Amino acid sequence: MTRAIGLAALTVLELTPPEMVSCAADAGFDCVGLRLIPATLQEVQHPMVGDTPLVRETEHRLNETGMRVLDVEIFRLRSDTIVADYEAALATAARFGAKEALVAGNDPDEARLIANFASFCELAQQFGIGGNLEPMPWTDCKNFAQGVRIVTAAARENGGILIDPIHFDRGSSNSSEISGVPRARFRYMQLCDAPAARPTDVEGLLHQARAERLMPGDGGLDLVGILRAVPRDLPIGLEIPMDTLARTVPAVERTRQMLAKTRRLLSSLE
Repeated sequence: MTRAIGLAALTVLELTPPEMVSCAADAGFDCVGLRLIPATLQEVQHPMVGDTPLVRETEHRLNETGMRVLDVEIFRLRSDTIVADYEAALATAARFGAKEALVAGNDPDEARLIANFASFCELAQQFGIGGNLEPMPWTDCKNFAQGVRIVTAAARENGGILIDPIHFDRGSSNSSEISGVPRARFRYMQLCDAPAARPTDVEGLLHQARAERLMPGDGGLDLVGILRAVPRDLPIGLEIPMDTLARTVPAVERTRQMLAKTRRLLSSLE
């Protein structure tokens, strides 16, 4: 079965959102991911919520290229989060035609995190968008098992669990855990590679995850095991930040290489 392959925003964060759309189209991707809400204060703060000039330019570029939007990010659920505050961002996502939203769990109170994830999914459903919780070892949703527990407890039809191989591995998860999760809980996944050796501290985890991953097949993660365990038609977003390589290799050329290696890996599983 054919998998749609998208270009995630973090992979080409040096570009503006409209440039990301053009890059995805020029490199041959099926779809693109857009970052409407910055992940950190250190990032460039693009005005991507509401009827801003950049939103209009991104919408124009999507129409011009025919590129679809796979997902939007990043929606953090903190202890003080008011889920209704995300309505404008989700409305903008719907304007772009996005079907999925990436959610991070940054609340140590799991019961409250479950309740807020359920509320987020309810709000997102109004826009035809799914909520996808991404476990990351430095957040309060640290691994796949905990993420599944939260999504299951929230019990919303459009709630999903998002696998990113680097976080999956660094959270000590194993591909054997995937088979016990209902198909409906997988809405899309991310893909990258990384060295088999795990960083020993949070600083190392963050640096590798946000700045120095590897293209599929160039590292030591169990990509084959993960890809064989998830649904065969699950859409994939390539999230492969490579800051050092980005200094010398332009975004389109870099992402073409990533896409070619991904297709080669997928073909080897058939």
